[in-house]
Formats: sequence, C-alpha cells, structure tokens
Amino acid sequence: MHPCGTSRQVSNKLFYWSKLQAVNGTFARHVCEGSRAIQTLCACPITMPYNKDLAYIHDAGFTESARQAADTVLKLLREKKIKSGLVVDLGCGSGVLADRLTREGFDVLGVDISEAMLKLARKRAPKAKFKRGSLFRTRLSKSVAVTAIGECVNYLFDPGGTALLANFFRRVYRALLPGGVFVFDIVEPGSTPKPSILHCEGKDKAKDWAVLVSKEEDARRRVLTRRMTIFRKVGRLYRRSQEMHRQRLYPPAQVARKLKTAGFNVSRLPGYGKEPFAPGRSGFAAWKP
Repeated sequence: MHPCGTSRQVSNKLFYWSKLQAVNGTFARHVCEGSRAIQTLCACPITMPYNKDLAYIHDAGFTESARQAADTVLKLLREKKIKSGLVVDLGCGSGVLADRLTREGFDVLGVDISEAMLKLARKRAPKAKFKRGSLFRTRLSKSVAVTAIGECVNYLFDPGGTALLANFFRRVYRALLPGGVFVFDIVEPGSTPKPSILHCEGKDKAKDWAVLVSKEEDARRRVLTRRMTIFRKVGRLYRRSQEMHRQRLYPPAQVARKLKTAGFNVSRLPGYGKEPFAPGRSGFAAWKP
C-alpha cells in the first residue's frame, strides 16, 4: 500500500516520532517502534481545514479552552443580568460552548467552516442551530453575545488582512443588541520561537491519535504557518493525513484600537475561567454601549 494512502500497518501504539522535515515539497517521517526505526519519504495531499481526523482529535484533546470560555461568557452575561437570548458562536468547533450555553437557557447559532466539526457539534448540542460558513462573511443575527473562541479571527481561511478584521468588528457591533458582548481571543506576533519548532501532541495522553506540528513565523508579514501530520487509529491501522493552517498575527493594541473604532468599550481578559492565557495569546471582552 502506498505510504500516503488511507492506512499504514504499524504497531498498536506509536511510541515516538523523532523528526518531521520538509524536503522539496515532501515530508520525511521517522517513526520509532521500540528499537526499530522506519523512515518514509512521501508527498501526502493536504486536506481541507479540520477534516474529519483533525476534527476528531481536536474534540478529543483540545476542548478545555472552550469549556473554560463558557464560564467566562456566562459570567459576563450575568453581570449584565442577561439570562436569555441568542448567542452567535463563530468558529464553534465541535459544539462544546454551544452545548453549555443551551443548557443554561440561551439560544445558540454555531458557525464553522468545517463540516466535520459541525457534524460533531450537532451531536453534542442538539438544541443549538448550526450552519457552515466563514465567520468573516456569514450573516450575523441580532444577538446578546458573539463569541470567537480559539484564535478563530487569526485564521487565513479567507483572503484579506487588517481591513477584513476591521470590517468584521463593525459587523459584530451592528449585530449585537445594546449591552451585548463580543468575547474572543487572538494569537500575537512573536509567540513562536526561532528557528521553527517541531513537537508531537498526543503521544503521552492519547491512545488512538497523535499530531506532529511544526510552526514557523514570518515576522515581516506577521503570518504563522502550522504544518500538521495527523495520525488517527482506525482498527489496527493508523490513517495519516496532513493539514496546513496559516494565521495572521495581530498585536493586542492594534486589535483594541480597531474595536474602539467600531464603537466598542474594550476590556482585556487574563484568560478563560480558571485557565490563564499562555504567553503570546490575548483575550478581549468588547461591549456594545
């Protein structure tokens, strides 16, 4: 079977991945099983953002931020004595935030670019409504809150830059009812060490998946590129796929200025719930007067 096909025979658990490197547009993979090393050099197609395997992995191992964000969003709404109404959850992912908000009595419209994520979200939060679309271009209904949790506004799935962000803030402002809040977070410039780094996520805590991630920041263009090689166990085999995500990096001061220009009263968040933001990540609560 071609090594970039849907599956490849490996041991029941991959214990260690030592290196991933780009060579003439291909990736070199070293997989160590005990004392035996296997090296595969192949060109593997890059899938659409958050295809089914990465969506599964994100749901299995990377939802804590959304769970903590739910506490923050509910706290902010309660401070304004808002107990019901529509919350638009942009970049809703697998529906963790939507599920919590519907359980607390809010209506939720979740929007995501990934159909695989939406499939998980519909199953987790059956009381919410979901639709596929870009957070920058989807029509926003009148709401008491808008959220974009998990660096959603940084992603370059849509063409455009700071002008697109400013227009997005204006659209959110118009959609919010008076007293409504926009809660989101960003990744900042300078958050990635140089030279580019490679790390493996999931090898210690996951039994059926792992992700090799390399990160490279273009400081001049303020663009972060994440290249991911994804392994998900299917039966006795591990299916391999690749994704590449690009994010435009925004200085927090620039974001705050654009929010204020749109009409918001702006507060910085130290984190979500009990989880402080890691260095290089900032959060905002922007209120419509």
